[in-house]
Amino acid sequence: MSVQERKERERAARERLIVATARELAEQQGWDAVTTRRLSERIEYSQPVLYSHFRGKREIIGAVALEGAAEMAAALRAAASDADGPHARVTALARVYLNFAARNPAVYDAMFQLDGGLAFAQEDTPEPLKDAFAALLENLEEVAGDGVHPALFAELFWASLHGLATLTRAGRLPPEDTERRTELLVNRLTVL
Repeated sequence: MSVQERKERERAARERLIVATARELAEQQGWDAVTTRRLSERIEYSQPVLYSHFRGKREIIGAVALEGAAEMAAALRAAASDADGPHARVTALARVYLNFAARNPAVYDAMFQLDGGLAFAQEDTPEPLKDAFAALLENLEEVAGDGVHPALFAELFWASLHGLATLTRAGRLPPEDTERRTELLVNRLTVL
């Protein structure tokens, strides 16, 4: 292994450590607790080293969002592949999405609530974000209904799930009714 390869591997490891530490701190104490000073103390590297990877908190939030999008896409695809039939597949997608949002609130915020400098639905949208949407789209096309554009249907489904996740987490919707809301959403949106 060359010196250059070793340095690149070490740099990638430091970057993963920064992102993992930011994510852990945000999940424990919220995003306000994530500062470059606190991160540099936790990872035991100086702030200049941290800034050599990320220009600031906004880029760190973006990196956490991309990691979360990749995880969500994988979870959505796994749930869909295990489901038997279109209705079960859509139900599984809804449950996985809502569970992901509930179990990873800081990551979910990084993905959809905070400014991580990421573009959505544009040419320069990063691949992990496109892939998370694709994981929904590829499993919703057959239930969208005649004359309904599948991407618009996927956007509506995503927006509905996002609303449920956000309102439940904010205490605006009682969490004990999540399963009934999920069933109602799936039953109303799926045309079989």
